[in-house]
Amino acid sequence: MSTLTTRARIGFWLCIVLALGDIAGAFVPVPEGVEGPPLVVMVFSAVMGLVTLVAAVAVARSGSRAGVRIIAVSRILSALTTLPAFFVPGVPAAFVAWGAITVVLTIVAVVLLMSRSRTRVTAGA
Repeated sequence: MSTLTTRARIGFWLCIVLALGDIAGAFVPVPEGVEGPPLVVMVFSAVMGLVTLVAAVAVARSGSRAGVRIIAVSRILSALTTLPAFFVPGVPAAFVAWGAITVVLTIVAVVLLMSRSRTRVTAGA
């Protein structure tokens, strides 16, 4: 992981936290009388969390840019599963708020993760 910039390292760890939240979310029971996300969405989010964690191990061991891209794509796909909560009527406000927080944190994490060093290379060097 030594090839990641400080910003990318922050995004990396934020992606890991989001992935753990996706995995844990699959096991949190929905309160009685409240309609939660469909099972397919919960399973897909958990799978994207697992993909993120597997890619994170690869990045931590080798600094793989492909692993960084896999993390970014899996986080974006996971965030996309929350978007219907904003448009489907009758979704509890807590789920909408959680979805909004997740989407914003995902955007921040991916932008940080994909940031590169700002050092310039001169033509004569």
